[in-house]
Amino acid sequence: MTRLNWVRSHMLAAAVASAATLAGSFALADDVNQDRLLNADKEAGNWLHHHKNYSATRFSSLVDINKDNVKNLKVAWTMHLGGVEGGGIWGHGGLEGTPIVENGFMYVTDGWGSVYKIDAHGGKGVLLWKMDPKTDHDWAGAVACCGVDNRGVALWDNLVISHTLDGRLIATNKETGQVAWQRQVADPDKGEVITGAPLIVKGMAITGVAGAEYGIRGWIAATDLKSQKEVWRTHTIPGKDEPGSETWKDDKNAKASGGGSTWVTGSYDPSTNTIVWGVGNPGPDWDNEYRPGDNLYTDSSLGLDADTGKIKWHYQHTPNDPYDYDSVAENVLVDVPGPNNTTLKLALEADRNGFAYAVDRNSGKFIWGLPFVKKVTWTKGLDPESGKPVEYDPKQGVQKYNASVTPSRTNKETDICPGNMGGKNWPPTAYNPNLKLWYIPVIESCNHIKVEEMTPDKVKAREFFTGGGPSQPVKITGSVTAIDVTTGKVAGKAETQFPNLGGILATPDLVFSGQPSGEVIAYDAKSLQQLWQFNTGGGVNAPPMTFSVDGKQYVAILVGLGGAWDKWFIDATPELKRMQPGSMLYVFAL
Repeated sequence: MTRLNWVRSHMLAAAVASAATLAGSFALADDVNQDRLLNADKEAGNWLHHHKNYSATRFSSLVDINKDNVKNLKVAWTMHLGGVEGGGIWGHGGLEGTPIVENGFMYVTDGWGSVYKIDAHGGKGVLLWKMDPKTDHDWAGAVACCGVDNRGVALWDNLVISHTLDGRLIATNKETGQVAWQRQVADPDKGEVITGAPLIVKGMAITGVAGAEYGIRGWIAATDLKSQKEVWRTHTIPGKDEPGSETWKDDKNAKASGGGSTWVTGSYDPSTNTIVWGVGNPGPDWDNEYRPGDNLYTDSSLGLDADTGKIKWHYQHTPNDPYDYDSVAENVLVDVPGPNNTTLKLALEADRNGFAYAVDRNSGKFIWGLPFVKKVTWTKGLDPESGKPVEYDPKQGVQKYNASVTPSRTNKETDICPGNMGGKNWPPTAYNPNLKLWYIPVIESCNHIKVEEMTPDKVKAREFFTGGGPSQPVKITGSVTAIDVTTGKVAGKAETQFPNLGGILATPDLVFSGQPSGEVIAYDAKSLQQLWQFNTGGGVNAPPMTFSVDGKQYVAILVGLGGAWDKWFIDATPELKRMQPGSMLYVFAL
């Protein structure tokens, strides 16, 4: 019996046994169906999607908490969660999830994928049940590139749908906390893990995978939640003779370990039945001579047919990427006025390469792009027609871009800006449709790269395959940056002492964000003037959200610094060394 099969055989029994009702009777919630998910914004008090809605705007229309009274915001209640324990290469877990709220009941996860149902009625939180999937900590943690993390759940019918780090999709009964069923979607034997929240489309759970640093071949997969069977699986690295395979020009079968992970939850355009999803870096990360060619579909946004998974369009941001500049971020779907009384239907993506992009979400055609960080050294800019780096040469198999700072086999040590954590990493943006402002959680960084030449014999399951690695020579800061999507220009910037590692929430006149030093902050949505601050005492590594219950609005955020920062990047923010591991839910109200 393989290690993975042994894990599979023990997980279901353990998960079912561990789920128990911890509180008394509570009201039954409505079943979640496709109509409710399509119209999620009409349920203003609920937060039914990971990104609030299919368009991934993370915008709530609730206005009881506003710029005039936010200064009076106070802690309403808190709740300690579990999942702090470490495993594999990680000393402790962290919190990166977004709570889901339906009719006053909240569903949150800890870093290990345990699901908690909390009754938020009556101005306090009462834990009703906890489902512990009993993930093998050392086995999964050993190949979790960037932390013990889980970003949350989704709802469908009477089920709570969640992922585990060791690659399972689990359906839990919403009322009892008992596991209804589960299936293995990713294979940690190969270095595949899952950290993202599911996206539910037409009764299917859409799953992305992490593991590009372990030489996996990335994919996006759909599971039918009724039959419990896989509907489709689309690889982000094309197979032999598939479209895009010609962009891998090596003689080493680099495609087989080409990376292209998909670990951030995507979005969905029902008008065209298109799932829009971001794709991560190629592997090896820094030795791009190992894999000459553009390396599709890495560093790309993809439009996929929701029924079949077929790729309808793509837009690639950094061909033959030698910088570890993922394009794994969420795509925000917005409509803005265009020329001659037209409407531009855009997909917005804030890339790790430091540029913000708008593409036509029906075709993938580039519309505009601009830098949202203060320092970009890897390229002199974007071509105004194609959006590609101005140095990009499609005739060259190995791209140099700004050759003096590009890591390569002949330039084995160099400094790049932004650093490989990116101008923005996974923490989500938010969009205010009234103001047409898009808010980006920014990391202002540079780092030092050392290149290691890769060879096929170095591709080994469950071992890093990166072609080098980074170090941090300078202090890293951040900001909340606002982009006017009607002009493609920066509209404002609120500087922060530390990088923004948690993400953004937008309401009609406020923007909420958090800091890894513990502060939760509210800004004026137009001016980005700081209006309120509360120090949680723990590192914020998760995005805020808002909901209402019993006619009262609340703001909630998970607190507990995890991920890669305190392992690999802490020297660039030495003040954060004092932040202790934790696992806490904060809920605020007036």
